[in-house]
Amino acid sequence: MKITVMGASGQIGTKVVELLRAAGHETVAAARNTGVDVLSGAGLAEALSGADVLVDVVNSPDYADGPVLEFFTKSTTNQAAAAKAADVGHYVVLSIVNCDGLPDSGYMRAKVAQERIIVESGLPYTIVRATQFHEFADGIVSSITVDGEVRAPEGLIQPIAGAEVAAEVARAAQAAPVDGIVDIGGPEKMTFAELAALVLAHRGENLPITVDPSAVYFGTKIGDTGLVTGDGATLAPTRLADWQAAH
Repeated sequence: MKITVMGASGQIGTKVVELLRAAGHETVAAARNTGVDVLSGAGLAEALSGADVLVDVVNSPDYADGPVLEFFTKSTTNQAAAAKAADVGHYVVLSIVNCDGLPDSGYMRAKVAQERIIVESGLPYTIVRATQFHEFADGIVSSITVDGEVRAPEGLIQPIAGAEVAAEVARAAQAAPVDGIVDIGGPEKMTFAELAALVLAHRGENLPITVDPSAVYFGTKIGDTGLVTGDGATLAPTRLADWQAAH
């Protein structure tokens, strides 16, 4: 197959391109540095010419509520239109587990808007929703550290290795469209306090960790189901502690 990967220079995109090429597919690595701009539409027609599948792993450079919504709305509308014009048979997009259940988050609202555009485009599609990456664990803990103390939100998180997310996206790109959602998460559901303990141990730091009912995850209350997979999800094998040991 010919598969075009949008966002091919990013953390997930680079891995997806490698996996698809290793599987023998003609793979177009599309990104701004290759002359493809999902916001202006420049280069989209050329990148999608003859493509069987579009893989969308682009991400917004700005996570503020207004800009991130504008980014995903515009970029997805442009890609869907170009894909329809090119007669692409499958739109695969990477999204976030339970994004539609966390409306207080501007980023999650933007991902919901992105999904809706794809669903309503009429294109055959697969939405791959993943939990938070191992690679983000350090940043997550830093974001909830205040004055030398980790203020852990209540709720659960289910970290997954970015490479395993990329593998699921690549698998979806080579399969038939499901016209629905595929969830993938890490092998462990843990509290934010447990996540913080693993991160601090890996850093060699000894900060106090307090579970704070008023603490939020990037401005959003999570609860026990907000960031974790439900029944029927694919579970990747790599535990966070094992990933840390290898990095």
